[in-house]
Amino acid sequence: MGPRTERRQQHGEESRRRILDATVEIAAERGYEGTSIALVSERSGLPRSSIYWHFRDKDDLLAAVIERSYHLWRERLIAAGSARTPDLDRAGALREITAAIAASLLDQPEFLRLGMMLTLERRPVEAKARELFVGIRNEVLAFATREFQTMLADVSAAEREAVARKLAAFMLAAADGLFLAYQLAPDTFDLLGQFELLAIVVDAAWDRLTV
Repeated sequence: MGPRTERRQQHGEESRRRILDATVEIAAERGYEGTSIALVSERSGLPRSSIYWHFRDKDDLLAAVIERSYHLWRERLIAAGSARTPDLDRAGALREITAAIAASLLDQPEFLRLGMMLTLERRPVEAKARELFVGIRNEVLAFATREFQTMLADVSAAEREAVARKLAAFMLAAADGLFLAYQLAPDTFDLLGQFELLAIVVDAAWDRLTV
């Protein structure tokens, strides 16, 4: 790759980043319906032609915002998971897991905020961004289920998958609710403390489901 091609590529990546950053700001202020290519052009300082060079339309642009945010969030969560304390008992492991999730949500990841907005909106034709978010949520659910299956090594194979799926679905739904509550009152809602309670509840549910 020659210097000119490399500079062109770097310029393209920088333009794409500016477009995505501007879209995040506007979507946070105005939601899906209030976001437009014209506003993104104005906020990013780039012409509409540059935006359409990278993205087909507004929906494609918001899908890219969700995808970028999700990958960054997932990398942080995986890094936190790899630093977990070894040989903890179940209650301790659950506390560490929920604390890592809570810490990742304090950054208010765009994919989750935008995804929740889109999930509550119904259209005759489903938006690509909404479809992408649903796929991401299913991916997170599958990952959480696998993690619980690993932790349920002492449970019979016949029960393990069903119990893991129930625990994962409950934890994910609870995390959604806690994140929404945090959005409503970020200055007063104790997100970390509520996730500590979630760890206790999941631990108790674990005992109930594996009797």
